[in-house]
Amino acid sequence: MTHVRLAILGGQVRRQVWGRKDEEYIADFCLVSKRYLDDEEYKLFRYHFLLGADWKLCCRQLKMDRGLFFHSIYRIQQKLGRVYRELEPYALYPLDEYFGGATRHNASEGQPVVLQMPERRQGLRPPLKKVA
Repeated sequence: MTHVRLAILGGQVRRQVWGRKDEEYIADFCLVSKRYLDDEEYKLFRYHFLLGADWKLCCRQLKMDRGLFFHSIYRIQQKLGRVYRELEPYALYPLDEYFGGATRHNASEGQPVVLQMPERRQGLRPPLKKVA
């Protein structure tokens, strides 16, 4: 079951928008991964990270040896880690900033510091019986 959340957009004109942040993150994660990996890397990424296959199954399906598999996994992690962190205008990592944590920039270091995370709210639950 998905959760629809109301988000307040800052700026000169403050607006409220409805969205499904979890699904938006999943879509961004998959599309960015597909965009920045070549075909062979994406096939390995999909089998191992998205479908959850272990190294033995991946090696058998992709016809590669164990050493090449792990070197490829490390290369994919390094490549996508950098992309997720440096993606503009909204990075996919760290997660707390993507999901709407209030941040401020430390003037001395230029690094964002998370001040407060929004509360994760439960979906609306209508009453099952009439309350007197």
